[in-house]
Amino acid sequence: MNLLVEAIGGPAVPPLRLLPPAAADLLVMLGAPPRLGAHLRAVHDVAWRLTGWLAGAYPALEFDRPAVLFGAATHDIGKVTHPQELSGPGSRHEQAGRRLLLQAGVAPRLARFAASHGSWDSPTVEIEDLLVSVADKVWKAKRVPDLEQLLIERLVAVCGQEPWAVFLALDTELDELAAGADGRLAYQNGFPVDVR
Repeated sequence: MNLLVEAIGGPAVPPLRLLPPAAADLLVMLGAPPRLGAHLRAVHDVAWRLTGWLAGAYPALEFDRPAVLFGAATHDIGKVTHPQELSGPGSRHEQAGRRLLLQAGVAPRLARFAASHGSWDSPTVEIEDLLVSVADKVWKAKRVPDLEQLLIERLVAVCGQEPWAVFLALDTELDELAAGADGRLAYQNGFPVDVR
């Protein structure tokens, strides 16, 4: 079986949700490395779980869940042109990803996640950008207090709860999501970085 297709839609342990078809099609079209497909699937799964929890716990919070899920499923697509960033640090993939998505006809409001997931501290980020950024950290059990604080502030503004109560609820949910990190990392690392 083609490893990219398996990373995008094949069986996984632990079970991860499939990528949105439009995102999966983009990865195939661009010849994305299998490791990238696996990574995007893991982050998308965390975003799906996080946004589902938010919709239930904070129904007054307005956000575009399909946009968050597409953003999580494509946020690192620029690593197609910067594959060294699949196994090492770097941010060149961010603007490259945005350009690739725009060239592929993706709407700017969706292509932005490829560039914004690493700049969550910008004053212009929206709630959807924060959610993609949180999912991109928590999938591997990384917790970023400043990022989480921005999300807490947005939640407090719409729900009327005390900040400590929102912190506790979000912290509990992120801990639960982070608990699956070992399985997601093992899944991702089961795929080669290289397409050869």
